[in-house]
This record gives sequence, structure tokens and C-alpha cells, in this order.
Amino acid sequence: MLVWVTLVLGLGVLLIAGDLLVRGAVNVSLRLGVPALIVSLTIVAFGTSAPEMLISIDAVLSGAPGLALGNVVGSNTANVLLVLGAPALISKLHSAEFDTRRSYVMMIGVTLFFIALCFFAPLTWWHGAALLLVLSIVLFDQARAARAYRKKNAAEDEDVEGADPTLPGWKIALFLVLGLIGLPLGASLFVDSAVEIAEQFGVSDSVIGLTLVALGTSLPELATTVMAAIRRQADVAIGNVIGSNIFNLAAIMGVTALVGPVPVVWPFLAYDLWAMLGASLLLIPFVFTKSRDLTRRWGALLSVLYILYIIMVVMHG
Repeated sequence: MLVWVTLVLGLGVLLIAGDLLVRGAVNVSLRLGVPALIVSLTIVAFGTSAPEMLISIDAVLSGAPGLALGNVVGSNTANVLLVLGAPALISKLHSAEFDTRRSYVMMIGVTLFFIALCFFAPLTWWHGAALLLVLSIVLFDQARAARAYRKKNAAEDEDVEGADPTLPGWKIALFLVLGLIGLPLGASLFVDSAVEIAEQFGVSDSVIGLTLVALGTSLPELATTVMAAIRRQADVAIGNVIGSNIFNLAAIMGVTALVGPVPVVWPFLAYDLWAMLGASLLLIPFVFTKSRDLTRRWGALLSVLYILYIIMVVMHG
């Protein structure tokens, strides 16, 4: 019982610390004059994915590398099927009102590149360096596009979630410190508990990563997307998923592979990686067509597919 309490406690610390880090980083960056769009694409993306990164790094250092890979692959699958499916049950997402084609193609490209690297496993330092190089290319392209957009729409004011021009400097510093302290603490509690649970039930660490850990670390994205659905901001919802999936594969697995080797067991090569890609391809109608919205019916389908995916993972684990 205590291990489950520690698991929930670790997750809670991760979520709170991640939120504090994002709020602090956004306010610092905007005060330094960094464009809002670049802040959203870089610092906010890093902050919201920091729990996944720390969990993956801690998992490798703790001798459970399967949990690290399962965390990222499971999170990307959950981001599409659950993080978009569940909010669509609340409110229709009008995906025809914005253009995410460029970012989506990048996400598919990064996904295919990552899958190809997995066939040359274990993932080591050169895999990590290659993924981080891809990340730098993506960020450079996004920053260039952001600057062009900013210049074209210079007269328009932009709001960034978490930005507060009236926030005192000491509060910003406190947010940063608490975030940086809380993230590694929460990651350690969460990973240690997840590994212990896996051992108690005889479940592999990769299955725990694909299910429990992946679902837990996808909660920030889920909360953000639910609020976006309630506010009818489909661009925030789908953009959140695309950005998170790119960062998970390129940044988190890139850094993790630099820390230590990450083996890729056969179930990943035979099933899990392709399930992640298949889930990503389901977004094609909502990205490339102007007449199809993410309706409640689609939301129900995506949610059911996620439940079936979890059942298959547990059965094969």
C-alpha cells in the first residue's frame, strides 16, 4: 500500500514542479524580450516534458531502461489516442481553422527516424547525438517560422499561458528553484515505486512504462488539452500533442541515450513502435483536410483504441 502512496506522491510532485518550472521560465523569458512563440516552442515544451525526461534518465540510472523507452513510446501513443480523444468527447475541436501541416510532417519524420534507429539498438550515445541533431533542426525551423509570423503580425498582442507581467521577481525565482528541486525528487519517487510495483506483480518494467508511467506523465498534456477543448481552442489541443511528441522522441530519448544504453526488446520492434506510428497517422484527416473536425464520435473512437492498446500491452507483457 505504501508503494502506491509513494507513486501518487511522486507523480503529484512531478506535476506541481513541472508547472512551477514552466511558469517561472515563461516569465523570465518574456521579461528578457524573447518572442512569445519561441518561448512556447522551446522553454514551455521543455518544461512540460521535463517529468518524462527525468523519469527516463532516472530509469536508466536505476537499471530499468525498459521503463524509459516505454515511458516515451507509451506517452506518444497516449498523446494522440487519449489526450485528443478524451477532450473531443467534451467539445468538438475545429481543426480546419488553423494549419499544422508543417509541424505534423516534422513529427512523422522524427517518428520514422526514431523507429529506424531502434533497429540498430541498443540506443547509445551516437543514437542520442543523432536525435539531438534532429531536434536542433526542428527547433531552428520552428524559430525561423515563429520570427516570420511575429514580424508579419507585429501589431497583434500574443498571450502565453503562465505569463504574468505583474509577477514579482522573487516569485519567479521561487518558481524556478522549486521546479528544479521538485522535478528530480518526484522522478526518483515515481520511478522507484513503479519498478517496485512491477517486481511485485511480475510485470516487466517496459510494460509499466508503456501503461502506468506513460499515462501519468501524459496528465499535463491531457489537462492542457481538456482546457483547450472547453475554450474551443483546437490549435492549442493538436499543437500541444504534435510538439510534445516531437520533444519526447528527439529530446528525451536523445538525452537518455547519452546517459546510458537503452535496449529495445522485441515487443517494441514488433508492436509498440508501430502502434505509436499508427496512432500518429490517425491525425492525417484533421491536419490535411479542411472539412473534417475532431467530433465526439472521433473522440470516442480514439479513446476506445487507447483502451484496446492498453489491454494488448498488458496481455503481451
